[in-house]
Amino acid sequence: MSVISIILQSLLAAYFIFSGIAKVIGAKYWSDIFNDLKLPQWFRLVTGIVQLIGAAALVIGYWYGWAVVWAGIWLGITMLAACLAHLRVKDPFSKTAPAMVFLVLVLILFIMNTNHLMLPLS
Repeated sequence: MSVISIILQSLLAAYFIFSGIAKVIGAKYWSDIFNDLKLPQWFRLVTGIVQLIGAAALVIGYWYGWAVVWAGIWLGITMLAACLAHLRVKDPFSKTAPAMVFLVLVLILFIMNTNHLMLPLS
């Protein structure tokens, strides 16, 4: 695992831990965003739990590289859904951009770690 991959993995794990906890505890910021997106508050809780599971997989990935790949898929789908939710309500780019940035970062981490799923051919 490269140093850049570990740094990106660590930053994403920290973000998804804090974001997931904030969603689960119902921080006003996230409650307001889910209201703006016309999504029910129970979905905020589910999203927070999904992010915490993804963050846990990123942490497990320090020891088992394959976990980073699966976390990338898991969190990538989550961030893609976030982008689509913003587009659905026609949010301006400034509100959609954070989800897009995290989607790109998760995809970069995924690509950097796909070698952990490769099996030797010999």
